[in-house]
Amino acid sequence: MEEGLIRRKEVAKLAGVSEATVSRVLNGVGPVKEDTRERVMAAARQLNYVPSALAQRFARSKSGNLGVILPLLPKVNLFSTYYFSEILSGIGITAKERGYDLLLLFRKPEEPREYADLFRMQKIDGCIILGAQDVPDERAALSELQEGQYPFCLVNQRFDGQPYNTVDADQRMGSYAAAKHLIGQGYERIIFLNGPSVYSNSLDRLEGYRQALSEAGLEYDPSMVLVGNYSQKSGYEHAEAVARLLGNGRKNAVIAANDRMAIGLLQGLKECGVYVGKDLALFGCDDSDGARLTDPPLSSISVPFYKIGCEAASRLLDIIMGTPEQKNGFSVKLPVQLAVRVSSGPLALQGLG
Repeated sequence: MEEGLIRRKEVAKLAGVSEATVSRVLNGVGPVKEDTRERVMAAARQLNYVPSALAQRFARSKSGNLGVILPLLPKVNLFSTYYFSEILSGIGITAKERGYDLLLLFRKPEEPREYADLFRMQKIDGCIILGAQDVPDERAALSELQEGQYPFCLVNQRFDGQPYNTVDADQRMGSYAAAKHLIGQGYERIIFLNGPSVYSNSLDRLEGYRQALSEAGLEYDPSMVLVGNYSQKSGYEHAEAVARLLGNGRKNAVIAANDRMAIGLLQGLKECGVYVGKDLALFGCDDSDGARLTDPPLSSISVPFYKIGCEAASRLLDIIMGTPEQKNGFSVKLPVQLAVRVSSGPLALQGLG
């Protein structure tokens, strides 16, 4: 007889219950009276009996894996990007603390979004989706997950009117605060380099930017809004367009929807003979490590990506494990704050006007 079965038999004898009852208590399955559960747990502690995690998973018909679906982008090392590395760190550490392993699942842009199959094949018990887009295929895949009652969570993406679990930062307030800060510093002409509209956070940032202009009595001009793809290269490639939009004799500023685009733009503008901190102010978003290393140091909207990862994993695992406090779905929005540096502060106004 295997050692685990012998130990379980000893626990049953000491607690005065059947081995089947011991299994139900230790694996958390089936109805058991509270006093019986307490006797079994006390006997297990007395005998230093701990059932294997693998056995528990089999008993619960669970994989023990928390899936994370990531976009597989050509020529992009996701683990070197601040956004993905911080979120994944938060997810991974939280999952480990809760006894779960991570299963990273990469999806190419052209591949079908067959998320529900991962549950049907019992590869995962729940999934966190990064990089979801508001496109028909994505909507169909998420609808299938919802209809199948499979536990999942979207990070930094929402679909208005849909009851999906989401964890995000207050992106609208971030761009609003950045624009208000620039207006308060005397900048009169603010260009906005945004991301694609298939991401809800792009729409939120645009809304915050427009709100700040409106409250300051500044006209919203669609020609002042440019669209990149969140890469450093796209920021660099928009440098000439930004340079053409600069108003002579005006205090000019740019808000970029992430630091990668802001850093690329800074480099491209320098090659165009336009200097951040002299000819215009620049604000990024993310507050990545690179923001502190630019010349001049980059002001940025500080987004708590690590906390977002922790929150997404914790809340989703609560649902998977049947935690009473998390019976229903969730929608979490974490606050952001400004990290003001030389690129947008009073020093950047010197020589302007």
